[in-house]
Amino acid sequence: MSISLTPSLARVAALGLLAATACTAPRSITTSGKVTPQGEFRLAYNQGFNVGTAPLSKAGSAVRSAASQLGNQAANGEKVNYSNAVNEVQTAALAYLLDPVQPAADFSVRYGIVPRLDAGYKYALGSHVFDAAYQLLGPTGSVENPERGAAGGTTYASVGLQYAIQRTGLPKIAFLNDLNNLLGLSATRQDLLIPLTFSQSFGPEESVGAISYGAVYAHSWVSYGFTPNNLYNSAGTARLPDLPRQSRNYSSYGLFLNVKLGYKYVYFVPALSVYYQNYGDYTLVDGSTTSLSGATFIPSLGVQFRIPSFR
Repeated sequence: MSISLTPSLARVAALGLLAATACTAPRSITTSGKVTPQGEFRLAYNQGFNVGTAPLSKAGSAVRSAASQLGNQAANGEKVNYSNAVNEVQTAALAYLLDPVQPAADFSVRYGIVPRLDAGYKYALGSHVFDAAYQLLGPTGSVENPERGAAGGTTYASVGLQYAIQRTGLPKIAFLNDLNNLLGLSATRQDLLIPLTFSQSFGPEESVGAISYGAVYAHSWVSYGFTPNNLYNSAGTARLPDLPRQSRNYSSYGLFLNVKLGYKYVYFVPALSVYYQNYGDYTLVDGSTTSLSGATFIPSLGVQFRIPSFR
């Protein structure tokens, strides 16, 4: 008995394989408008899912139409002539590089340096993230030592700065590994996020949690290159040269909402962040260009642990 996949199921299966091993800098905003009080630590784990519309629209058809043919040719050392299929694979690879469809997990630690200022480090399965936040509005006490006037419903506001750096490429799995043997895609990227966060406290000094919302601006710098193996022009008469490193940058604009629920030491944080970005134009191996743009949806669920100051 044989089983055939419909185009929709084939797309889901292909994207599911892509999601299994890739990494991207975290863009889910799970903090509130109140920064970590001086001397306190906050530890957190967050599990999300990055859903970019660009790879959804590009990766499915490209992977389905080209993976088997090009992967087998590359694996067998056969000459591959440039075609629309190769063009589609490159476009899909770039879309996935810029904004993958994948699970996204991160671990973080934050520390309150002085009143109104905290800083932290986050590790996101290949991405190293450094950030800080300054509290613009609201009291600066702690759960154990609330400031006078701090109560449920108090409004807090903060502005943050997050910097992430990572090396990335196509996942090392199955037919995609064969395709990368053909394309030789390598890349690095850096991301800068500036979230403006407002929150309303549940209980004094967010002792029971908070609801937080706001806007975020992000800017990304991407450097990528192709080192094709056994890839020839469409006539098959000349091998295509490597594509030297290309540098691009683009802006993203987002909105977010999260809710922190718990008591004193442990909180659960469901969150949703939504971004839109025009990635710009990207050069392919044959010298042509492709343009990409799209929205990104990042639902997530996290847990936070508060370690109070012992002073």
